Amino acid sequence: MAVIISEVSKGSKCYKKGIRDGDSLLSVNGNEIIDRLDFDFYCQDEDRLVFEFLLENGKKKIVKLKNNGEYDILGKLGIGFDTYLMEKQHHCKNNCIFCFVDQLPKGMRKSLYFKDDDSRLSFLFGNYITLTNISEHEIERIISMHISPVNISVHTMNPELRVRMMKNPHAGECLKILDRFAKAGIKMNTQLVLCPDINDGEELKFSLEKLSALYPAVQSIAAVPVGLTDHREGLEKIEPYTAEKASAVIDIIEEFGEEFKKENGTRLAFPADEFYLKAKREMPQEEFYEDFPQLDNGVGMWTLTKSQFYDELDNSQPETKDLEISFAVGEAAYLLFEEMMKALEKKFQGLKIHVYKIENRFFGKNITVSGLITGRDLIDQLKGKPLGKTLFIASSMIRADYPEKSDGVFLDDITLDQAIEELNVKIVPNSCDGAQMIKMILEME
Repeated sequence: MAVIISEVSKGSKCYKKGIRDGDSLLSVNGNEIIDRLDFDFYCQDEDRLVFEFLLENGKKKIVKLKNNGEYDILGKLGIGFDTYLMEKQHHCKNNCIFCFVDQLPKGMRKSLYFKDDDSRLSFLFGNYITLTNISEHEIERIISMHISPVNISVHTMNPELRVRMMKNPHAGECLKILDRFAKAGIKMNTQLVLCPDINDGEELKFSLEKLSALYPAVQSIAAVPVGLTDHREGLEKIEPYTAEKASAVIDIIEEFGEEFKKENGTRLAFPADEFYLKAKREMPQEEFYEDFPQLDNGVGMWTLTKSQFYDELDNSQPETKDLEISFAVGEAAYLLFEEMMKALEKKFQGLKIHVYKIENRFFGKNITVSGLITGRDLIDQLKGKPLGKTLFIASSMIRADYPEKSDGVFLDDITLDQAIEELNVKIVPNSCDGAQMIKMILEME
């Protein structure tokens, strides 16, 4: 098997060797190349690299390269591929009852409806995979290359329930791969997307018990509430979490965590911030989350952002700051930002900060995270309101097709430039780093 080259830069090392678009890369130092994982693995820690190419006319070419670790190897060769992975991304084979892609309204750009389930993206970008779409070759490669950690969407450790939830007859038997990875010492971060009265309650306790038996290979478990849009026509009925049911999930996980920590020194399992918000319960303190192993899953983001913010605020010297700005956030983050910005105004005389809560009219009221706010919702709900010199939004609002990321397009294809023009204000995407927020504001003229 070989990977097809889509472009060769004129004047590059490969171009001078007669390699052109449509030719193939066969091997590196005698090792067959199937995709980007192979390429990166066989190029690392090697002083001299020997690349074998197959030309379209059937002839083979050899290109040699010294590897001093100071440059991009593909760039030095002067070759490119259609995709980052060097081949097509693997499509998900499940029809999960909670799948967010199935809940997208019609008419969005085609790429948003693609369901990925690719083990390579788990290692390269932190994507979560279900193990239902992984070949024996990929399993063996992960083990032999010791690719770690792997992020896995488990949802339930009950094989029969997993088949039902994922609507894939092989979903249950795939759980055995967890044991294979554990025995091989492959580290795993796992997640459970919880649906009320389906895989929480006693089923949640069962999943925690089974996953924790694979510790320390399983190094973290995140429990995330199902995301439900207003576009679930023809899909299985799932109710959103109530305060009472969200509280029950928290109790189960916190009780499990306390017991597990006594014996192993870690809680291992953590509820997502959204469970605490739905239950109207106070967020845990920073030490609860240990080293924040599931931050990208929305676990501990609230607490870490708040801690970073107040640490920076305490270390900042009061000054007069004649400046008016604004923040636009989703409902989930609104109370935290309102509190933080009031504290900032109190310390810096003359600073005026508007915090606006954006209701998700595009996806529906059950979607409260900032990252799923569309450009049209942002514009419609802020038009005519005082925004000051600059409007800050979450950078996650304008991330585009994975793994490519755009700094200028919202989920509904409204561009950042369009939003700037319609709202007549400078818009700056920012991270959730609490300390960086303060520095960014204080540096403004």
